[in-house]
Amino acid sequence: MREIWIARTVLAVAAVGVIGACGGGDGSVGDRGSRDGGGGPWMLDASLSSAGAGIAFCDEVTGHVAGFMAQFEGQLPPSERYGGTVVVGSIGEIPNGMNNHVSQDYTATQHQSFLNLMTLVKYDKDLNPVPYLAESWEVSDDGTELTFHIRDDVYWHDGELTDAYDVAYTYRRAIDPATAFPNTAYWTHYDQGPAGVEVVDSFTVKFRLRPHADFIDPWRPTAIMPEHLLEDVPSAELSQHPYGSVCPVGNGPFIFVEHRESASWTFQANPAFPADLGGRPYLDRYVFRTISEQTTLLTELLTEGLDVFIAPTPDQAQAIIDSDAVDLKQYPFRQYVFVGWNARRPQLSDKRVRQALTRGTNRQEIVDALLQGYGTVANGSVPPFHWAHDPSVGKEAMSYDQDAARALLDAAGWTDRDGDGVRENADGDRLSISIKYNEGNGVRQGIAEIMQAQLAEIGVEVAPTVVEWGTLLSQIGEPTVRDFDGVVMGWVVEYKLDDTDLFHSSNLSNTYGYSGTQRPDMDELMERLPLVVDRDEAKPLWTEYQELLVDEQPYMFFYFPDRLDGVSKRLRGVEMDSRGEWLSVKDWWISAD
Repeated sequence: MREIWIARTVLAVAAVGVIGACGGGDGSVGDRGSRDGGGGPWMLDASLSSAGAGIAFCDEVTGHVAGFMAQFEGQLPPSERYGGTVVVGSIGEIPNGMNNHVSQDYTATQHQSFLNLMTLVKYDKDLNPVPYLAESWEVSDDGTELTFHIRDDVYWHDGELTDAYDVAYTYRRAIDPATAFPNTAYWTHYDQGPAGVEVVDSFTVKFRLRPHADFIDPWRPTAIMPEHLLEDVPSAELSQHPYGSVCPVGNGPFIFVEHRESASWTFQANPAFPADLGGRPYLDRYVFRTISEQTTLLTELLTEGLDVFIAPTPDQAQAIIDSDAVDLKQYPFRQYVFVGWNARRPQLSDKRVRQALTRGTNRQEIVDALLQGYGTVANGSVPPFHWAHDPSVGKEAMSYDQDAARALLDAAGWTDRDGDGVRENADGDRLSISIKYNEGNGVRQGIAEIMQAQLAEIGVEVAPTVVEWGTLLSQIGEPTVRDFDGVVMGWVVEYKLDDTDLFHSSNLSNTYGYSGTQRPDMDELMERLPLVVDRDEAKPLWTEYQELLVDEQPYMFFYFPDRLDGVSKRLRGVEMDSRGEWLSVKDWWISAD
């Protein structure tokens, strides 16, 4: 039986006097640079209480959070760095909020990992795993047992102590098919039977696994979730549970205050964050704003309505460089942008058609026009900075050649039978495809529209279609829906490369099985590659895999972009690199002047 942290029961009594306090968490920026000198009380916005009206779960947990935090009122370390609010802006909402069980969005994972929740490990600048929620770990000599020792001073924001039971719970949910955890390939070589995870004691948890490369990496993006709050929720109901976006309770450096749908998220500093991990954040508040227009985001940054603008477009970079108030951050990123094809659709089921779409699209021209030098053309899923990348793969097979594209379409049985400029098959079906992209993303809109013009030259009719981000994720990710022909998306790879969730035949019905392609020789390599620990031995296998991927073309791989971010010069302590924009958010601080 897990230990019960008695302070939670005692402190909950104080909740009645604090729960109604209004924190002004409306996402406004009028007081963003203010300092109150004493930290002030923990503030729960009244709108959260109304949002949770009728939901017993939220009513209870927010009361416990308020009660636990009441004891820290007025406590603030003596330093001029403490105080103020930082506002971050981006074009998209945070889908699924702080619910790491089901998140499939990069921004959501970043907020879970670095703000509201905690992962067992982080990566240092050299991309080596270092302790975070786990203070240490060891691996058995034969590589079949991995034991984590959990810190004993990390509290959930409601006063419950984080422990090994939470870690075991998180893993069991991740491997339960009913949860629909999107990154199931993380655990392919972990034992998923009853003996796969063992709670040795309250702060020690042991996993059993098959020896494989980069076995620690899954614990870097997988945030630990609260067993005491969610253990009674059926796995299939986790994605709709109010925990994620109405009343998340984390254990990280920032406490959830308020979420306004498609508008903002507000968090406040956690005064109970362990001193050995740096203690409470310098900031009093952190606000994430959703602004669907890139031009508005840029204006807000340049006029000090935002402190951070996440991912400005390349054509906005010069305005940021020219500003005296903001800096442009630029760094290699773990992302590639692609057009994903739904091979379940009859017009896209033949790989020759997918190959033709790539040969008929001048990707270099599009990259030059849209990225303005801030990225390179991609011929596969392995990023250029990775040791497994082979730059020779796909150079010829994916090069721009409209005559080659026409020949492929002819061979696949698509010809212009009625002379209207659009190809048809033998049944008279037109070679017409829609390409969806998310609202507010001008670069992806540009990709779809330029493809429309270029592919019309080879007899393919393309219809660019804009969709709101959360809706788009549902349309492409829900296995029973898959409402798309093509989609312009970005994919952020993990340091442990593994395309199993994307392209393995066994995952056709999983969240990321967008393409629906099936290829046994690719399956075999995807199963074999993670088990090859020696990189010299693995390198030729990675090249072979990349060549098969070029031949199959489940995606049209477009480019590897440099990551761009606009950051106010008044904001200090900001560290951004391939690990993410938010990796140092706990140490962000506002200059006193």
